[in-house]
Amino acid sequence: MEAQIKEFMDGVRMKNPGEDEFLQAVEEVVETVWDFYQENPHYKKAKILERMTEPERVIMFRVPWVDDNGEVHVNRGFRVEFNSAIGPYKGGLRFHPSVTLSGLKFLGFEQTFKNSLTSLPMGGGKGGSDFNPKGKTDFEIMRFCQAFMSELYRHIGPNTDVPAGDIGVGGREIGYLFGQYKKLRNEFTGVLTGKGIEYGGSLIRPEATGYGAIYFVREMLAEKDDSLKGKTVALSGFGNVAWGAATKAVELGAKVVTLSGPDGYIYDAEGVSGDKIDFLLELRASNQDIIKPYADQFGVEFFEGKKPWDQKVDIAIPCAIQNELNKEDCELLIANGCTLIAEASNMGCTAEAAFLASEKISFAPGKAVNAGGVAVSGLEMSQNSMRINWSEEEVDQKLNQIMTNIHKVCVEYGTGFDGSVNYIKGANIGGFVKVADAMMAQGIV
Repeated sequence: MEAQIKEFMDGVRMKNPGEDEFLQAVEEVVETVWDFYQENPHYKKAKILERMTEPERVIMFRVPWVDDNGEVHVNRGFRVEFNSAIGPYKGGLRFHPSVTLSGLKFLGFEQTFKNSLTSLPMGGGKGGSDFNPKGKTDFEIMRFCQAFMSELYRHIGPNTDVPAGDIGVGGREIGYLFGQYKKLRNEFTGVLTGKGIEYGGSLIRPEATGYGAIYFVREMLAEKDDSLKGKTVALSGFGNVAWGAATKAVELGAKVVTLSGPDGYIYDAEGVSGDKIDFLLELRASNQDIIKPYADQFGVEFFEGKKPWDQKVDIAIPCAIQNELNKEDCELLIANGCTLIAEASNMGCTAEAAFLASEKISFAPGKAVNAGGVAVSGLEMSQNSMRINWSEEEVDQKLNQIMTNIHKVCVEYGTGFDGSVNYIKGANIGGFVKVADAMMAQGIV
């Protein structure tokens, strides 16, 4: 089997040289679905895996824009439309200097499985630009967004491709992008999600990824007759995902003790709750990409330049970026008594860390844990189509049910002979089956 997987991956590497993030994501999926793939020769005959690891379409374009001083800048724009077998392409737009085609292909590939797990009719896609919104004025960001959408609008639509926000793309950017799309197409449709409530957005969308992650962790613990009550939790990041996760974890009885930024992390022994969570919103809105102001505000410990994985906690949830938790971090967490790691960020753990965690403790991958964000985006699409608005309680209830169902799928496909659950295997096979069956039904396209 190892020789067959190596042969398959060698072929993928030849087609995608140097795209390490994408290759890492593909290899993780291929390794866990290979046995299932071999047991179902109709998939193999139709070359489903070969087709599934090749995006349906990659769009790359230049984005020229003018700053407040009249200087011309040129950025690159991307949209990777990966798989539309079960619905319109769906996935975020990321504005960050680190954006590359490899990174977006990885995210679009992961998004295909994640969206499949939600059971909502959404395909997988991802896009963005190497534009950095940090330090830019509102007018500069508006001009960039308008320039970006002036090309992207040709390739998207409510029944074709429905982008959302991601790193560097929040409510402000979505508003500018939507306004330009509406002007160019002369139509008001649900072509973007993460919109403002005033013009078609859904309640709890900013918190949804974090909420969903905690609902999934709750189900992981319940599988072992345990609960969140009294558990200590380490979170990384301090954006929307960490904010949502902290809010819901506290609501369900846990204590969140860490948050982090590029400058380091804070340790709050009393727990992040109440006005401290409110402060996160203020800190995020101030466009400060640092967490130290939290330590100054509440008089807690700040660890400059370090990651939050050296504290003694029960649960660790990476909420920031890919590969932020490595093997050494994982070993330290386990040595300090951590019994569960769940990725709320996309591929938050390196391959070595994910393997170690899945062998030693309970571990769940991002495509399952962080599906709550895109799930509520899907619910926003439904509300837009029906021209209605659901209450916060209704959206939260639907999110809760979706995450519970995703956990059931992971257990169904990931439970071993000894009764333990391999969540990586469960999520990958569970996501694979629906997409593969839809691809089979639609022929060789």
